[in-house]
Amino acid sequence: MRYSYGITAALLAGGATLSLITGFPAGAQVAQNDAGQMSNMVPRAGAPASFADLTQQLQPAVVNISTRQRVTVTNNPFAGTPFEGMFGNQGQQTTREAQSLGSGFLITADGYVVTNNHVISPPDTNAELEEVTVTLPDGTEYQAEVVGNDAASDLAVLKIQRSEPFPFVQFGDSKTARVGDWVIAIGNPFGLGGTVTSGIVSAVLRSTGMTGPSGGAYDRYIQTDASINRGNSGGPLFDMQGNVIGINNAIFSPSGGSVGIGFAIPAEIASPIVQKLIAGEEIVRGYLGVQIQPVTEDFADALGLTVNRGEFIQSVVPGEPADQAGLRSGDVVLSVNGQEVTPDQSLSYLVANIAPGTRVPLEIIRDGSRSTVQATVGRRPSEEELQAQQFNVDEDPQAETPAPQGDGLAAQALGVQVIGITPQIARQLGVAPDSGGVVVAQADPNSDAARKGLGRGTIIESANGTQLSSVADLEAAIRAVQGEGRQAILLRVRARGGPTVSIPVRLR
Repeated sequence: MRYSYGITAALLAGGATLSLITGFPAGAQVAQNDAGQMSNMVPRAGAPASFADLTQQLQPAVVNISTRQRVTVTNNPFAGTPFEGMFGNQGQQTTREAQSLGSGFLITADGYVVTNNHVISPPDTNAELEEVTVTLPDGTEYQAEVVGNDAASDLAVLKIQRSEPFPFVQFGDSKTARVGDWVIAIGNPFGLGGTVTSGIVSAVLRSTGMTGPSGGAYDRYIQTDASINRGNSGGPLFDMQGNVIGINNAIFSPSGGSVGIGFAIPAEIASPIVQKLIAGEEIVRGYLGVQIQPVTEDFADALGLTVNRGEFIQSVVPGEPADQAGLRSGDVVLSVNGQEVTPDQSLSYLVANIAPGTRVPLEIIRDGSRSTVQATVGRRPSEEELQAQQFNVDEDPQAETPAPQGDGLAAQALGVQVIGITPQIARQLGVAPDSGGVVVAQADPNSDAARKGLGRGTIIESANGTQLSSVADLEAAIRAVQGEGRQAILLRVRARGGPTVSIPVRLR
């Protein structure tokens, strides 16, 4: 679970799913009544007398999810001390186990389970997922298969099996949710097991800004005051008809616990993604290639805008669709293909839901004048590639870095996290986009690499005489050295503005 203060993105859950007609016989267990029966359970006016009947029907389909991960670590108790390297265990690697807990829910009688991607994906780049266990409310455990996952939407689909049909729940129309509607959340907070909380819809289509300056494809949530805490990840948010209208995903919290501001991904957003994951289809999203910021009241005043709408372009990624369409820093995008850009309907959301290759008009304001440009939507990169685009060589060397690429071997063996050189990074470093090599995103100050001058922004051009064009090339060179039993690797490196030099770096 991640926390951040402000929108403390205690990522708790993330996925919605789709009501699937399974074709199972009428004897299949269904953890949900017909809409007609359910509508009589809670009076339309006033608070319900009790949530007990509704909970009794829904809770059998909500499951606990636990994972077992194997983490590779360097076993040197003297790392970072003057004694480092004086003992024989230097550079030896060992493994340890890690675990995670979350929630999920069954959506079909044949055992498809929806949860958050971050529940089943190890947050440690040196960790490998070994096992996922799904536990039903009656205590029965099942080993789960990961059917598919999607980091951008924080969704994952699992599969469990048995001879009898499973209880399951269905999805409602989250677009009909209104502020003030009653909702209940069921999940596994703090590992306590099945826990039910209730509240109301506090806001719909809430944009949180949790996705960073590049904008997120799915930064629009249902906000609720139903208590949501760590371990609720992947758990469902139900309406009073027993339909899943959202998946608990994040909280705002100064303390890490619930303060009555929780967020759930609307079912309308997640349903098509879950469908594709189950079908094994590739998930493709639209992309422009801009760093954006909402037009706040201050922005509107500064730019002389009469309406507080649209999004301000802070920068344009070279060579991407926005750049090719002629968009530039300082433009304000008012609409995409006739749909207004608003806080409830962000530029990233609108573009992500347009098929790559589609040509669309963008209404913009530039230097106080309104105009329209035509842009051909591209394909949205992976989340790791998007983070790499946000790399800034001038930041604090210990600042938060883009997600490491590769399998983490460079960090284990050299003490440096490296990423590929994108056109934007090349521009920052003052090199040609096709110059090759990889760039250091962060260096462990206790590593031999850092002591010999490798730091954020250093380009590693070659390793042991082999030119590098990707992180995988560097990892292959490290493995070759390890396989030969050598204790150091020769790197050809260049700091920004400096000469290219060769440096021997000891392996950890």
